[in-house]
Amino acid sequence: MTHPTEHLSALLAPASLGPLALPNRLLMAPLTRNRAEPDGTPTPLMATYYAQRASAGLIIAEAATPNPVGQTYPNITAVHSARQVAGWRRVTDAVRTAGGRMFLQLQHGGRVGHPATSGLTPVAPSPVPLPETIFTPDGHRPSVVPREMTEADIRTTVADFARAARNALDAGFEGVEVHSANGHLLHQFLARNTNRRTDGYGGTVERRLRFTVEVTEAVAAEIGPERVGLRVSPGNTVNGVAEGETEEIYPALAARLGGLGLAYLHLVYADPDAPVFADIRAGWPGTLVANPVLEEMSVAEIGRASARLLAADADLIALGRPFLANPDLVERIRRGAPLNQVRDRYLMYVGGAAGYTDYPALDKCAAQPSSDARVAWDGPRVV
Repeated sequence: MTHPTEHLSALLAPASLGPLALPNRLLMAPLTRNRAEPDGTPTPLMATYYAQRASAGLIIAEAATPNPVGQTYPNITAVHSARQVAGWRRVTDAVRTAGGRMFLQLQHGGRVGHPATSGLTPVAPSPVPLPETIFTPDGHRPSVVPREMTEADIRTTVADFARAARNALDAGFEGVEVHSANGHLLHQFLARNTNRRTDGYGGTVERRLRFTVEVTEAVAAEIGPERVGLRVSPGNTVNGVAEGETEEIYPALAARLGGLGLAYLHLVYADPDAPVFADIRAGWPGTLVANPVLEEMSVAEIGRASARLLAADADLIALGRPFLANPDLVERIRRGAPLNQVRDRYLMYVGGAAGYTDYPALDKCAAQPSSDARVAWDGPRVV
């Protein structure tokens, strides 16, 4: 049996992703951090944050909304206006100067939104509200019943995703990741409890796949499939989603999209022992990115989890919180050095440099700030 430390070496080996040459197999997973301006424009602080983490094989930047109604929480990034594109250009320029590469995740929140945040009533496949409160600029508020999307709304949203992908390339990104996971709009179309439609977008698994397929195809047609990834989270119940037929949905989705020549398929909470993982791997002809569940924040645990996924034929490994707390994560893995721990969940989402750009690199570990005491934060999740 291969020892996990051997897989740490494998993680540091160069790889390719479509036209991109990656210096290592470690991807920084998208992490919502709520540091944008209220209109979704990235800030100079965000440029610093991402440039600090440029040693990742690829950075997948946090979710950006393709249109105003897709906004989820306050200070979430967007990519549908010229001002937002210019803000993202400052970020990608900083990362490129530091030697890095970036994709941008495109995410529409669907029912995960609120008029107090976006000024608009959220839309969704069916008028089924989020079964919990939602964080807004005024704090937690009851969710609202979303407006059921018409077929015209669906066509407009598909076009918005394609336009956002073009904007992302104009902003300097190498490509985009379509977000069909974690209970947001595309995932809501996949899930039986949030998709109660009786038209061509609801009912059977094949019809529930249709919206994700159409969005992905439109984005691929706009910027080239080799610049497009797709993120899914089989069986994930976050944001009140209950898929039904999980073992049928995802192999079918992989089969529908496998011939497009996409850059990758990204599995959240990847479990190599789950039958759906093997079925997706067997049916997906391209690069498979696996985002593991880590039992602790350590190099040894990264090695253990990566070993299991690589042995199950994952191609690249995406990590979230280890990159959040360790701007030099790749170097720490190379040296087998201790990892910074995420200091305080409160600091993930409140804005400012604390808990964002002030995590120390190896040569500055002694200066790491002490943990803040405000650990009861219940704001939005890292998704």
